[in-house]
This record gives sequence, C-alpha cells and structure tokens, in this order.
Amino acid sequence: MNKKKWIGWTVAAVIFTNALTFIGLTTYPVLLPSGKVIINREDFSRLEQFYDLLVVNEIIHERYVGEIDNAKLQEGAIKGMTSALEDPYTVYMNKDEYREWNEHSEGNYSGVGLSVQSKENKIKIIDVFEGSPAEKGGIMPGDEIQKVNGTDVDGSTLDKAVTMMKGEQGTEVTITFYREEKGSFDVKLKRAKVNIPMAKSEMLSNGIGYLQLYSFDEDSAKTFKKELNNLKAQGMKGLVVDLRDNLGGYLDQCVDIASNFLPKGEVIVSTMDKYENKKEYKSKGGDYIGLPLVVLTNENSASASEIFAGAIRDYNVGTLIGEKTYGKGLVQTIFETGEGTALKVTISKYYTPKGEDINKKGIVPNVEVKYPEELKKKPYNRENDPQFKKALEVVEEKIREGK
Repeated sequence: MNKKKWIGWTVAAVIFTNALTFIGLTTYPVLLPSGKVIINREDFSRLEQFYDLLVVNEIIHERYVGEIDNAKLQEGAIKGMTSALEDPYTVYMNKDEYREWNEHSEGNYSGVGLSVQSKENKIKIIDVFEGSPAEKGGIMPGDEIQKVNGTDVDGSTLDKAVTMMKGEQGTEVTITFYREEKGSFDVKLKRAKVNIPMAKSEMLSNGIGYLQLYSFDEDSAKTFKKELNNLKAQGMKGLVVDLRDNLGGYLDQCVDIASNFLPKGEVIVSTMDKYENKKEYKSKGGDYIGLPLVVLTNENSASASEIFAGAIRDYNVGTLIGEKTYGKGLVQTIFETGEGTALKVTISKYYTPKGEDINKKGIVPNVEVKYPEELKKKPYNRENDPQFKKALEVVEEKIREGK
C-alpha cells in the first residue's frame, strides 16, 4: 500500500460521517478521490470498521511528540489485522521477510537449520537438519522454542520467530529452548547457509525402494520423479514413501507427485473458498500406477503431505502406516502487495477425493503404529524404528501378492 492509497482511505473517512445518513439504504454513495462510487451495505460496513483505525492514525500524526516512521506505522497496522484473525498461516511479510520466505521455498537460506511447527500454540521443533548450527548446538526434535534474542514467541507468532532466527551468514542468535527433562535453557547459535534436501532414496533388500520426501517445495515433483526413475532402474518392485515430519508446501507440486500413482483424470484434491466455489485438481497420470506402495505418516505430516496421503488412501492404491497426521486442511496463496512485500492468506479449505474435511482432524492411517517416546529422545536409528519395520513387512506382502 503506497502513500497515495493511504491518503485515499483518509479522504474516504472524512466523508464517512456524512454517509451515515444513508443507513436505511441498501447501497450508499461514497466520495473517493477518483469520484463518487456506489457501494453495497456489506462494503459500507467494512468502511465503518476501519474508521477507528483512520482516526487513530490522524491523532498520532497531529499529537504525537516523537518521531513517526510512516512505513513502520503502516506495517504495524497491517500485521495487527492479520494477527487478529488468529490464523498462524495468514501473515503479512515485509520486504526482508518475503525475500527470506522465497529463499526457504527454494531450498536454501541462512539460519540455524530447524524445521518448526505450531502445536497447541507452542513452537515445536520437528526436525534438525544434518550438519546445521542447531545440530551442533545439541538441539533435538521435540524441543520447544520460547524466545528468540530475548523476545517471547509462541505458536501465534511462528512466522515472526522463523524470521528472527534467519539472518546473515556468520551472525549470532540466542534462542531459549524448553525440554521437559531439562527445563528452559539458552543456546547461542551462529547462522550458516542451510541447504534443505528435497528428497533422498535408496534401494533396500527384496526389490523395495525407499523414498523420503522432506517437503513439497519448488521442483520437488521433478526431484521425486527423478528418484523414482533411479529406483526403477535398480529393479524396484515396491515402494515406501516416507512423509513423516513433512510439513507440506506447494499444492501444484503435491498434485504432480500424486499423479505418479493415480490414473489420469482422477481427482486428487478439491478446494472450496468462502463463496463455495469449488475447484478440482486432477491427476495427470503417471508411470507407477499399480506399484505396491506404502506411505509413512506421523503427527507432523501436514498440509500437502495430507493431500497426498488422502488421495492414496481414498483410491486404495497404497497403505498408510504410522500415526494420525497433523490436520491442516487449509490452502494459502501469496498476494504481492508492492515494493517487495506480500500477504500470505488462507483462501480455501481442501477436501480429499471422497470429500473429507481433515482440518484439525488429520488422517488416520490404515495401520497405526506408534513411535515410542523414548526413541524420540535419542539419535534416529532405522533398525529400531517400528513404523519403518512395519512398512517393510506390508510392502513385502504386497509384492508377494502382486498388488
């Protein structure tokens, strides 16, 4: 929003009290800098709601004795609006925040190497990237972030906390963590370049391929297909896709990845906006339809991971093993708001192919296998992973039975 637009709203506010005489009408004439316009009752009500904001702005500029930074004032007002929605996924990003968000989506940024998620209004660590400052500092999945450089943070300020932890390579940030058996403790970490892997794969025994997908970021679909083809070239007869701790990402990437296993034209996911406009996203068809398939999920499998899991489950083309997913059935999009800023806003809900709304509910796997709490506090060892072992057992059975 530039200065001219802000002035435009101020002019509208000056006229506002005169417009109140039209309360009995269904439409109202309002004078704007561009001339007189007719607005309906709903739009007029929204104007009324913003009147106090404009009055406060006017008083501050007329009476406040200190320095006024109009850019910061404007940013604070916008961030206040998004915060009032109490939706951690709807956020306004200033120029620096939007640039950092784009870097993270492209798979690299300067930070401490943590994957975090909002849980019960707390910021929980989902994953610690290998070789990162956080790993070297002894940080573990399950730890909670309470402060960043002395500033209190929680689930409602997740994006703010993430932005504060990022920064120029070589600079330091002090983070206050909480661990149940240790309590609160501070760790000073030196930021470094963090490269986030998109996926990794390997051939296991008996022709079983293993493919772990870390996120649905840019080019994830191409990476996923490349890994699939590599496994096929090595004689893959069945596949385990690991979506545990995958927090999601781009919807289009998810659709392309799911298309590998579903016939062309099948609905992978549908979305519904506030006006009940429905949009269906359909499979493009793929080369791995009918491949014996198992998908691993846990409580941190969210968003696009759940779309993928829901499609696999609803069409019965694979078996979900592990724990119930996170339950984020909301879709966001980015609106660039000028001068390098952007608004990430929740615009719709999504539904599985059978029409299930999983928001705040999650997806229950076909075969539930809990991951022991005591193992979460130790370095990961696949030999002790009960979910992975069950996945191998099920996919081996599928291969034997030819399904």
